Amino acid sequence: MSDPAAALSADFLHLQWFDLPAAQPERYAQEIAGIIGCDPSDILKVSAKTGEGVEGLLNKIVDVVPPPAGELDAPARALIFDSVYDTYRGVVTYVRVVDGRLTRRERSLMMSTASAHETLEVGVISPEPIPSEGLAAGEVGYLITGVKDVRQARVGDTVTSSAHPAAEALAGYSHPKPMVFSGLYPVDGDDYPDLRDALDKLRLNDAALVFEPETSDALGFGFRCGFLGLLHLEIIQERLQREFDLDLITTAPSVVYRVHLTNGRLLDLHNPADMPDPVKIESIEEPWIKATILVPDEHVGSILKLCEDRRGVQQELTYVGSRAMLIYRLPLNEVVFDFYDRLKSVSRGYASFDYHLDGYETGDLVKLTILVNGEGVDALGMIVHRSQAEARGRGLCARLKELIPRQLFKIAIQAAIGGKVIARETVSALRKDVTAKCYGGDATRKRKLLEKQKEGKKKMRQYGNVEIPQSAFIAALKIDGDR
Repeated sequence: MSDPAAALSADFLHLQWFDLPAAQPERYAQEIAGIIGCDPSDILKVSAKTGEGVEGLLNKIVDVVPPPAGELDAPARALIFDSVYDTYRGVVTYVRVVDGRLTRRERSLMMSTASAHETLEVGVISPEPIPSEGLAAGEVGYLITGVKDVRQARVGDTVTSSAHPAAEALAGYSHPKPMVFSGLYPVDGDDYPDLRDALDKLRLNDAALVFEPETSDALGFGFRCGFLGLLHLEIIQERLQREFDLDLITTAPSVVYRVHLTNGRLLDLHNPADMPDPVKIESIEEPWIKATILVPDEHVGSILKLCEDRRGVQQELTYVGSRAMLIYRLPLNEVVFDFYDRLKSVSRGYASFDYHLDGYETGDLVKLTILVNGEGVDALGMIVHRSQAEARGRGLCARLKELIPRQLFKIAIQAAIGGKVIARETVSALRKDVTAKCYGGDATRKRKLLEKQKEGKKKMRQYGNVEIPQSAFIAALKIDGDR
């Protein structure tokens, strides 16, 4: 049989005419080949609209993807690749059997948690669930054990037989390590139990999601959640809002810092509120990433400026046709706020962005604290680079000045690093005309009333508490979008 890619290439000009008249397949085939390092003839040209090239694609899959390999007589080993929660049946686990055989009414063992359960049902998906007597090596199907605890069926775990367990689990499984942390708080405090149940259900088919209870003086009860990245955070937030109908406040995302203390201890810092006293800190390391950005060449200048503003270090700049490929090292802390949105904005949506972790480096990092009327607001605290602390502080104070309602006394909004205030805004007081009832007579009467009002406002400022509305938090936590 001739090469499917070559056969399809010869007929694609006709396909281009009635499928996508504006398509430029040869041009983009050259670009893709230059990026991934293959020959342009190896790139299949398929149209799902007309069906052209589908047969060649299927043949290529058969040629390239190896068939399942496993020992049917070996102890059973199956990989959990997904799972869902059923209200009546509990956890439905989707598995791929690598070795041996899993049968119905046989006790199964989850190797990472060492928990054994009765196998209630085994079957295949075709596309609806069809029960069967068992699954053998090379087959894919589902497994129902009646487990109600979502933490006992982790994606990536190995399932084996409890009577004849495998000697070792399948290679490659490890607990996912979160890189971005953010607080999730319900707008209505009564929704806290619903948020807890929703996170439990989401963790069922997302082993990378971790969370623990957290309390904020400003936002009440919530959870500190760990995510693999910004996209993971956005997906979880959207699912909580759409699938569980929850109104949430998301605090500013932060990354995992390594804090070296003067006594020799190493502390992993997930929450800026847990920052130790500066006198006890020897150094702070922040995670860096290696980012690859693909963008049309007319937007290269804007992308370079954006990366330089975020403390990026350029490593490579190459051109493939009319597109440029930039490789930068960037602090992850500078990416988790609004880097992707700014990237899409300056490139008019044409830039693509990919990154992976590239180690830790020591940085001049400080904790930025926001004070309202002299009291620290833990939900607005963040760790930033010293060179950008003043700009962040000024922007956040200016935003809060617009959002916090006026009181009968002046409200001071300050951004501080330790005991040093680096930015300040003042919410002016509401003025009550106490002299309205004086329609004549001696001026000392008006002066006396104004002095009495002045003393009252001084006392209110000393003992009064400022209540920050939830809308102020939601808007203030988006301050980086204006940079």
